[in-house]
Amino acid sequence: MNEIIKMTATELAEKIKTKQLKSAEVVQAFIKRAKETDSKIKAYMEITEEYAMAQAKASDEKIASGKETGALEGVPIAIKDNILIKNLRMTASSKILENYIAPYDATVIEKLKNSGAVFVGKTNLDEFAMGSSTENSAFFTTKNPWDTERIPGGSSGGSASAVGAMTAPLALGTDTGGSIRQPASCCGIVGVKPTYGRVSRFGAVAFASSLDQIGPMSKTVEDSALLLNVIAGYDKKDSTSINKEVPDYVKNINKDLKGLKIGLPKEYFIDGLDTDVKKSIDETIKIYKSLGCDIVEISLPHTDYAIAVYYIICCSEASANLARYDGVRYGFRAECDNLSDEYKKSRGQGFGPEVKRRIMLGTYALSAGYYDAYYGKAQKVRTLIKQDFEKAYEKVDIIMTPSAPTPAFKIGEKSSDPLQMYLSDIFTISCNLAGVAGMSVPCGFSKEGIPLGMQLLSKYFDEEKMFNVAYKYQQATDFHKQFPRI
Repeated sequence: MNEIIKMTATELAEKIKTKQLKSAEVVQAFIKRAKETDSKIKAYMEITEEYAMAQAKASDEKIASGKETGALEGVPIAIKDNILIKNLRMTASSKILENYIAPYDATVIEKLKNSGAVFVGKTNLDEFAMGSSTENSAFFTTKNPWDTERIPGGSSGGSASAVGAMTAPLALGTDTGGSIRQPASCCGIVGVKPTYGRVSRFGAVAFASSLDQIGPMSKTVEDSALLLNVIAGYDKKDSTSINKEVPDYVKNINKDLKGLKIGLPKEYFIDGLDTDVKKSIDETIKIYKSLGCDIVEISLPHTDYAIAVYYIICCSEASANLARYDGVRYGFRAECDNLSDEYKKSRGQGFGPEVKRRIMLGTYALSAGYYDAYYGKAQKVRTLIKQDFEKAYEKVDIIMTPSAPTPAFKIGEKSSDPLQMYLSDIFTISCNLAGVAGMSVPCGFSKEGIPLGMQLLSKYFDEEKMFNVAYKYQQATDFHKQFPRI
């Protein structure tokens, strides 16, 4: 295996800047790997070879001429295909946007371009980011690089699979209820959902606007910290963006953890928890104790309501956000004799079953006579969930839970039972409802050799501490050094 594709983004950035490697050489290595493996795992909607090689050549010329370079100069990155890159196709893995060409760059893409990053491809996802397995893509199902009979998680399954299979050292995902952290856990990589408002959502296709966040996916904690350094920050084009100084997440990543309090919420260690997951979390607790951390049992008492609250809120917001796909302004248009039929048929033929399900649920929850009973009440309980976290952080510095209740399941295993599928995100949803930061870090393997993840949840805008706690654990283990045999 080419040694380049085993390197971290941090190592690649340093070697490219110091002229030990050329960006073109690095990008070619990852694209070659993608071409060799993607017929088996289908991580990419499109491998953007021509676009990437032009970017890589520009980076090499910049370095050769001694010009100032960016933090990710010449480093490859894969982009979830619900984030706009100007002049490239953006489908959101939906038939309704199958031929849509992005007219502008998302803010995160502008920031990545300024940092010198190279875009090697657009990755597959559950349609409009609605799903936990990437089986809801309108085009194909992405597979787990550790076992191609299993799902890679979702909705950022393509990004997780791309990094897990070493076809890109970095990727961007979006996380509405666990869509970065759950696939990161399934594919044995690091995935970060920043605090709500820390990263601009401008140029990301809206699913549920009060929950969506863009975040990093990578093989190591340090790489995710480096990527968040680049994409975080205030953006006047996003009304939910927070004007708050962004620290250097890499700078304080190696601090001692002695005396740090880690909270274990009793509601997350439930009877149905997979035995391999429980065992890996128990081992993780031992490692943190050996690093000098204090382990404290805490309670997040409204956890049981999180899934019901989440699906009322996210479906309601999806119903409002997806009203813009009317077959008139852009996207797929059915040929009809009158406007009413055009709306119905364009949406009926353009949207897949899961998207339709969520639009209908959301429209019902927002309808006259039901708004107060459903959406209004869900928002009130959401506030209680947020308050649970605020009270917990008065006692502890960080919260730890499993990332998912089970290892990655087999493709097709839950696709006929939406409720079972929705339970895949049971441990990740509360983080989005509360708006706190969260990340998944590899913490072991199941008996079948499938990766497992543990989740860290930090106070608002305290990603710095979260990276520190994750990095010290990563130093004490070697799970991030394991690679799938694909």
